[in-house]
Order: sequence, then C-alpha cells, then structure tokens
Amino acid sequence: IKIEERMDMKLKGKVAIVTGASRGIGRQVAIQLAQAGAKVVVNYSSNEGKASEVVKTIEQSGAEATTICADVGKVSEVEALFSETLKRYGRVDILVNNAAIMECNAITDVTEEMFDRQFAINLKGTYFACQQAMKHMAQGGAIVNFSSSVSGMMIPTYSIYAATKGAVEQLTRQLAKEFGPKD
Repeated sequence: IKIEERMDMKLKGKVAIVTGASRGIGRQVAIQLAQAGAKVVVNYSSNEGKASEVVKTIEQSGAEATTICADVGKVSEVEALFSETLKRYGRVDILVNNAAIMECNAITDVTEEMFDRQFAINLKGTYFACQQAMKHMAQGGAIVNFSSSVSGMMIPTYSIYAATKGAVEQLTRQLAKEFGPKD
C-alpha cells in the first residue's frame, strides 16, 4: 500500500529529523515517521549508501525523505544539519535523537579518546541537537531522545556507554521541565 493511500496521515506536513537513521532503530523510526506522513531527514555520519537506501525505501512508498550527512558529535555539524533541514523544508517539527555508539571496554582499558568519542556522539550530540530544536522547532513540536536499559543494568565493560545513556535520561527530564510548557 502506498503511503498516500493511508488514512492515518497524522504527521502530514510535518518535518522530522532522525539522527543515526541509516540503519537499525533509526532506520525503522524514519520509515514509520514517513508512513505517518512526515517528511523525513535521514541523518548519517559515514554510511551514505545505507542512508540512501532508507530514503529510497521511503520514496518507493510515496513519501518524501532526504539524506543529510552530519557527525552529531560536532556542534558545527549539528548546526549545519538543522540549517540544511530548514533550507530544504522550511521547518522542523520532530527531532529523534537516535545516533549513538557503544564501545565496550574494561575501565582499565578505556582511553581518553574512547571516552570523549562516546560522550560526544551519545550525549553532546543529543544535547546540542535539542538546543537547535528548541531554537528552530515549530510550535507543538516533539523531541524523542533514545536511551538504553543498559544505563541501569551495571554490566561490566559498559561503563562509558551506560554513563552516556544515564546522562541522556537526566537531560531529557531537565528539558521536559524547561521546555515542556512551550507547546
């Protein structure tokens, strides 16, 4: 069934950015948002081919999507992601912070570079994407931040990943208090 033939186009006219949307959960979220009628920005940082496949899947079902390359671990690229989205679609209504990496190592083996990389993508990217969303998002917009059950499970070698996801959970609570009444 083509998307435009669906009757439940609840997100028709809305624009969604999905970070880390070239595969896995992000891919599925992007497709589901398109099926609900949203125009979807499929963000990726390194796999243009996979991101293009997601766009092709969405377009084959009659919806609209585009790819935008941005490493969310870099604030300048997060800003560019929003700037390009606004240039292409004129608005942002939904932000899904899905991009993340998980590198599992014993605490004694973690380097500063490993630590910084996971915090940059998993937390810093989420934080500054939320900041951009709050600056540019249309009235009544929505932000979805992904965490993980790992943040409460205390699994050996998951210390950095669990810390980043725990921080995302706390950030989400704070944002809800600070910006929840905005709509």
